[in-house]
Amino acid sequence: MPYYGESKRDPGFRRYQWVIWAILVAFFIWQILPMIERMWIRSAAEPRAVTARGELASDEKATIELFENASPSVVFITTKQRVRDFWSRNVFSVPQGTGSGFIWDDHGHVVTNFHVIQNASEASVRLNDGRSLDAVLVGASPAHDLAVLRINVKFDQPPPVPIGTSEDLKVGQKVFAIGNPFGLDYTLTGGLVSALDRSLTEENGVTIEHLIQTDAAINPGNSGGPLLDSAGRLVGINTAIYSPSGAYAGIGFAVPVDTVNRVVPELIARGKFTRPSLGIQVDERYNRMLSERLNRKGVFGLGGEPSSSAERAGLRGAKIDAQGMVTAGDVILALDGKPLESVSELLTRLNDYSIGDKVTLRVFRNDGETEIEVLLGGS
Repeated sequence: MPYYGESKRDPGFRRYQWVIWAILVAFFIWQILPMIERMWIRSAAEPRAVTARGELASDEKATIELFENASPSVVFITTKQRVRDFWSRNVFSVPQGTGSGFIWDDHGHVVTNFHVIQNASEASVRLNDGRSLDAVLVGASPAHDLAVLRINVKFDQPPPVPIGTSEDLKVGQKVFAIGNPFGLDYTLTGGLVSALDRSLTEENGVTIEHLIQTDAAINPGNSGGPLLDSAGRLVGINTAIYSPSGAYAGIGFAVPVDTVNRVVPELIARGKFTRPSLGIQVDERYNRMLSERLNRKGVFGLGGEPSSSAERAGLRGAKIDAQGMVTAGDVILALDGKPLESVSELLTRLNDYSIGDKVTLRVFRNDGETEIEVLLGGS
């Protein structure tokens, strides 16, 4: 007789009821998990709250202001070279290189490195506002790696870069380079004056003296751009890097502004830099020969030019007798107290002076030393 209240369900159903429930729960989880995941991802993808920064540091503000003031005066230079097709004999222009430069004055003069425009037949200058203008070469001085271009700016003339001094630079001062490395226009890098009075011999054999060494990043394309002090004044022109790989390695060089300020006005006025001269003939090969023969270091004068400063000052040149024997004249040992050992050193030192300057030479004459004042002429 059946017991009232007892489940009439099939005992087999009761036996598998937990399996059915497990399947239902698994199906529910399988359906709901993607929805939960999408909600979580949507929540994580929303922007986070911005943390207030506060005021910029004073040195940051100064650097930003320096760049904003100086960058309108910096230009991007591209050059082309005319070549002749071997088969058709037609002449056409091909890109040669790029570099940097800066506005020198209110007359459209742009200063850059000589090697930026060397061997170029055309040059184009792009201003900070995007205008591109054809440039003409005004003058160049390979000995200083300097060149001056001129552009015709019809309106909104960019301001010239303020000029500073390099004579009073100190190792450890902050400096900033603005240029166009690898064609990336108007790039600012900063660093320190690492060393002063460096010399660098270029591939053409020309030695540039009194260079500023800096660790501010200078790369291909920076050449010709300004090196500025923390006051935004021009203290040098970025000219070269020392790097085994050809890229930035922490050693860059700049032509000091004191040299620039002496050479550029002459390039604008005359198209070339006239090197100051003592008015005495010198030759590196003969100088080396006489130095070895007489076992004496210095610069051997081979003879004074007629009516030259050297002749008026009484400098004595070497003499050749009837038998072809050379008798040394005055041997220049120092110029304004700085020792000289070769003709190249003498010519490099003269680059620090202007025509009309008076210099003091220490010379060896008649087994003794004496000092002679010479008024520099032009050569």
